[in-house]
Amino acid sequence: MDTGPLVDIRHVAKSYQRGVQTVPVLTDISLEIGEGDFIALMGPSGSGKSTLLNLIAGIDRPDSGELRVGGLDISRLPEAALADWRAANVGFIFQFYNLMPVLTAFENVELPLMLTRLSRAERRERVDMVLGMVNLADRMSHYPSELSGGQQQRVAIARALITDPTLIVADEPTGDLDRTSAAEVLSMLQRLNAKVGKTIIMVTHDAHAAAAARSLVHLEKGELIRGQNP
Repeated sequence: MDTGPLVDIRHVAKSYQRGVQTVPVLTDISLEIGEGDFIALMGPSGSGKSTLLNLIAGIDRPDSGELRVGGLDISRLPEAALADWRAANVGFIFQFYNLMPVLTAFENVELPLMLTRLSRAERRERVDMVLGMVNLADRMSHYPSELSGGQQQRVAIARALITDPTLIVADEPTGDLDRTSAAEVLSMLQRLNAKVGKTIIMVTHDAHAAAAARSLVHLEKGELIRGQNP
């Protein structure tokens, strides 16, 4: 039985080309994230925290090093296999919700299931369950324009949960919310971590949001500074 970390990052580096110039973003990053952790990635703008999140989520690939999730080195998967892995294992929460305005809350949450073999009845049962988990069962027929920012983000959280992913990755999930709505979303993430056991990796520049996590990692100029409990 594998008892190692869920996410195991070893000596990962990443750079981007800007014209003829190579711009380093991450330098020799090594990090372990245990199953069931709730980790906040903090750092100033340009520190590489969103790049690291994208690497863990399989959106981008490192230039060098190893990045294993559940024992699988995702950096070495072919593109099609990586896309399949991402769809099955990663739930995404974005700062600006990324909801489809012409779809209801129910339909937005159901969307990732449309590519599965689940029946319509099975999809409905699962959507009803996750909307109940985020306390939006009474808003399932509402469109995004009829919901508050906090409610829209909770729809996005439900959409991230719908495939029962291995990881939930959240990029500034409270960045566009007022303080009350942000507190509701952070409380929701804490409950998902504590009661459902979801592994959550959250990028934030907000120390108050980071305090909701169980552990904290600082990045500065592409280097890991420290990890600690907030």
